[in-house]
Amino acid sequence: MNGMKRIYFSIVFLLGAFVGFAQDAAETINNANEALKSKDYAKAFELYESAMNNLGDVQIDAAINFNIGFAGFQAEKYEASLKYFDKAIAAGANVAGSYEYKGNAYAKMDNSKEAIASYLKAIESGAEGKGGIYYNAAIVAFKGKLYDQAVELFGNAFTENTNAENAIFYKAASLKKLNKDEDYKQTLILGAEKFPGNDKIASALASVYVSEGNSVYKKGAAILTGANAKVTAGTLKTSDPAYNEEVEKAKVEFKAALVILEKAKALDAGNANAAKLIDACKAVL
Repeated sequence: MNGMKRIYFSIVFLLGAFVGFAQDAAETINNANEALKSKDYAKAFELYESAMNNLGDVQIDAAINFNIGFAGFQAEKYEASLKYFDKAIAAGANVAGSYEYKGNAYAKMDNSKEAIASYLKAIESGAEGKGGIYYNAAIVAFKGKLYDQAVELFGNAFTENTNAENAIFYKAASLKKLNKDEDYKQTLILGAEKFPGNDKIASALASVYVSEGNSVYKKGAAILTGANAKVTAGTLKTSDPAYNEEVEKAKVEFKAALVILEKAKALDAGNANAAKLIDACKAVL
C-alpha cells in the first residue's frame, strides 16, 4: 500500500532501540529483529510475541510495539497486529505510522469505517505522504459503498496530486453511484481537461454525451413522427406550412443533438452509438 516502503525504513531505524532486557528475552528480540530484516514476518511476529509474553518486569522501549504490529500485519495477522499499534500510539511512538497501519489492517479485514477513521487519524497526526493515505481511504470507502466519503477522499487525493487520474475518475464514479449526474459530468469534464490522454475518463464522458445527444435526438424524432402521423391520418399535408414548421422544429433538435454527439466522437472515436446517432442526424438534416 502507499507509504509502506517509507514506514519500513523507519522500522529498520528503530531496530536495536531496546535497553535493559533479560538475557533470554533480549536474545529472542534480536532473533525477531533478524527475521524482520530478512522479511520472514511470520517468524518475527512469533518471536516478538514470545518475548513480550515473557518479559516479567523488564522495561523495554515502547517503539518495539510498532515493529511487532508491522510484522503481524505483514504476516497477515491483522487483528493481532492492532493491539501493538494501539500500544505504540498510547506510548507516543510512531503515532502516524501506527494509525496508517491500523487503517491498512482494518481495510484487510473489510472494516471500512474503522479503516477510514484510522487513515484520517494518521493524517491528523502528521503522517507524510497524506495524498496516498487519502487515496487508500477513498478506495476503502468506494469498496465499502460509502460513496459520500469516497467523493471527498478522492477529491483530497486529487488535490494532493496523488494518483490524480484515478482519483478524479473514481470521484466521478462515486458521484454516479449517488445519482448526482450533473456533478458526475462536471467531474469528468475536469478530468478530461486535466488528463486528455486518459481513455477511461474520455470514454466515460463520451458516454455521457451520447446519452444526452440521444435524448435530444429523440425529441426531434418525436416531433417528426407526430407530424408524419398527422399526414397519415389525413389531417395534415406535407405541403402545408404547418408541416414544414414541425420539420424545422425537429431539425433544430437534430442539429443540437449533432453538436453534442460530435463531442462524444472527439473523445471516443470508436463509440459505435455516437457514430450511429450522428449518421441518423445527418440523414434527416
